[in-house]
Amino acid sequence: MRGAKAAGPLRSIAAVNPWGLLFSVSYAALGAMAGGTAAQAQTAAVPQTESQLPPVVIAAPETKRRAYASPGRQHASAAAKRHSQAARRTEPATAPKAFAVSQDARTGTVGVYTNSTSVATKTNTPLVDIPQSLSVITKDFIKDQAYQNLTDVTRYVPGVSVHQGEGNRDELVIRGVDSSANFFVNGFRDDVQYFRDFYNAQSIEILKGPSALTFGRGAGGGLLNRTLKEADGTTVYEASAQTGSWGDRRFTLDAGQAVNDNVAVRLNAFYEGTDTFRDFGQIERYGINPTVTLKPDDNTKIKLSYEYFHDERTSDRGNPSQATSATPPSSTRFNPAAPFAPNGDLSVFFGSPTYNVARADVQTTMAIVEHDFENGLAVKNGSIYADYRKFYQNVYPGNGPLLGAVNPADTSLNLAAYQHWTNRDNAFNQTDFVYKTNTGPALHTVAFGTEFGQQTGIDLRNTGIFPNGTNTITANPFDPTYFGPLTFVHQYPGAFSPGVTAADSNSKYRLYVESAYARDTVEITRWLQLIGGARFDRFDMSATDQNTDILRARVDQKISPQAAVIVKPVSNLSIYGMYSVSYLPASGDQFSSLNPGTLILEPQKFENTEVGVKWNINPKLLLSTAIYNLNRTNQPIADGNNPGFFLPSGSTLTRGFEASLTGYVTDEWQSSLGYAYTDARITSATSTTVVPGNRVQLVPYNQFAWWNKYQFNPMWGAGLGVIVFGDSYASSDDTVRLPGFVRFDTALYLKINENWKAQFNVENIFNTGYWASADGNNNISPGQSRTFRLSARATF
Repeated sequence: MRGAKAAGPLRSIAAVNPWGLLFSVSYAALGAMAGGTAAQAQTAAVPQTESQLPPVVIAAPETKRRAYASPGRQHASAAAKRHSQAARRTEPATAPKAFAVSQDARTGTVGVYTNSTSVATKTNTPLVDIPQSLSVITKDFIKDQAYQNLTDVTRYVPGVSVHQGEGNRDELVIRGVDSSANFFVNGFRDDVQYFRDFYNAQSIEILKGPSALTFGRGAGGGLLNRTLKEADGTTVYEASAQTGSWGDRRFTLDAGQAVNDNVAVRLNAFYEGTDTFRDFGQIERYGINPTVTLKPDDNTKIKLSYEYFHDERTSDRGNPSQATSATPPSSTRFNPAAPFAPNGDLSVFFGSPTYNVARADVQTTMAIVEHDFENGLAVKNGSIYADYRKFYQNVYPGNGPLLGAVNPADTSLNLAAYQHWTNRDNAFNQTDFVYKTNTGPALHTVAFGTEFGQQTGIDLRNTGIFPNGTNTITANPFDPTYFGPLTFVHQYPGAFSPGVTAADSNSKYRLYVESAYARDTVEITRWLQLIGGARFDRFDMSATDQNTDILRARVDQKISPQAAVIVKPVSNLSIYGMYSVSYLPASGDQFSSLNPGTLILEPQKFENTEVGVKWNINPKLLLSTAIYNLNRTNQPIADGNNPGFFLPSGSTLTRGFEASLTGYVTDEWQSSLGYAYTDARITSATSTTVVPGNRVQLVPYNQFAWWNKYQFNPMWGAGLGVIVFGDSYASSDDTVRLPGFVRFDTALYLKINENWKAQFNVENIFNTGYWASADGNNNISPGQSRTFRLSARATF
């Protein structure tokens, strides 16, 4: 069953924001209105200090230097001078004209180090000037580790842990907040539940803490954005082939160049097929992403992109826990249960090779227009249309008297089954203006804009009925793989199968989003910056419960503020304080339905205060630290006196410290080190078992990761990483404890000649057995055993 599709990309975007289609006409009028008041600053080039490394250059794409127009006040020239110094380019005047500044040069990216990003503030800003904890994972870091999924890469990011996501999707816990929706691509919402790949990723940015000012609803603990490779005129022809454990085979292609002074093209594509370390596990995925950049003049760029992506795999909800009593405990915080593995074998599959599957087909079209008016004002208008077709089906430990846990005698467990469609169409239009000016000695970078969106989809679930006519079957925990038949039946009021007590979802929904924001970054002096801003979001949600044919609707309107102060004793050191707020509507991350209980609830609120220090120890080495306090309130708790309704009294509090050191310690030694202490606690009950004092699921107190790459000579290099992850709980009732673990990874790099490179990676060198994640107390995923990957890369 498929949901109703939008009429098409342009028609959908026109319905969302008809003004976006008038952009090419209206920006000329805006430029005339702003003419003569100020000039667009160019970004500083960071001088190269290590002769063996590529230069770190951050430059806006302008072709000539521009100065601010003086307002006639005494300190105007000094203000303009500071902006000019922050914008001076270092290319020699005789350098050949390039199509555009490359993505690497624009952000000062080399190896594992990135100097700046536009993701957090909508304008290219040095990381040292962003008052928020932020991690950037570069494409070279991804290549060096040979990882292509979020689970592996984010293990090296402090303050981030991985949720199992029912074995069918990416899901992260950032600063104690779990979300399957806080994913973005090029700044657009990418919130459908599926597994993403990094074949076309230029970088991965993880922002921590509420980021509503830039990204809108949700993102209370943080978010992850993928910045895709673009046709920037850089000549690149690169292909790779990989093989390894479990029959792995992966092929990639990255090809692009400038066609002429006005057109550049690029194509990224990949294919991967592999088994997994789990019995009967299989993965097949592939994607293609052509992009074109048009440059009608030096101040205008038009970027067009299309992607088709397919991912199909055996869905795997992991292992059950070992029950400590014959009934589910209300609390075993001081004697927690443990995950169960038959005879210690972590490869045993508690599902069905026939029925377990997760399948996603994603088509995405993007169009972005950028224009610089050459008077201090720049604008970007972007649109995206994405069509998601998602289906997953699971047999998993669940139901029965112990909810899927293995009984104390180790003789039985119960299995359950379901299938689920979550198709969705997204259409968004964003318009972002950046205006740079001064008032006396104070320099202003003003960002303001709008976002309009429409999201439509379906949510349909059917329950699996076993041959015994019920929704559960008993299995042997030492031989749990299910090979029998199943019938999937939709459950609705008045037609429940034996053992079923609740209806399956069957919802058709529509969401309109209307947003506007403004932010002003004021440089009072060279050493003091003040930042203030706010975003207004209107969240207009309606959903039809197709089981009962009842249409429900709710509108939420919220303003999310953000304020910060940055003190810079020297130019490469910043000390900041930041306050921010975001909201999550009661319909939740996936907003697929409304019921009488959620219809009357106000949004959840996330309120964050943070103090941090960032220090560029050298031009390619950044030390970042932060202490924060994140308070989540208005979480719904079931009303025991009124079934189906909720009390907005649940809350959690996360307090923590994060530190990272990323970049080049020496010319030869790249390092990415991170540590996080996170104390995430329930402060007001969210259920009868999730009570004050409990630790939030999957959040360890201590988390440490350190990746190093050392280049011994131009031919040979090596990498070594360690991950230390403290103990945590499978759910917030604190009844099943996941022991902490230590894992080591390594790599060997060989440069054969100018055209060929090879590398050999080993994940989990010592074959450590550990529990990596969970989705509740009886769906617990073991970590991957020792895995080898051998790859070759050719440039031509």
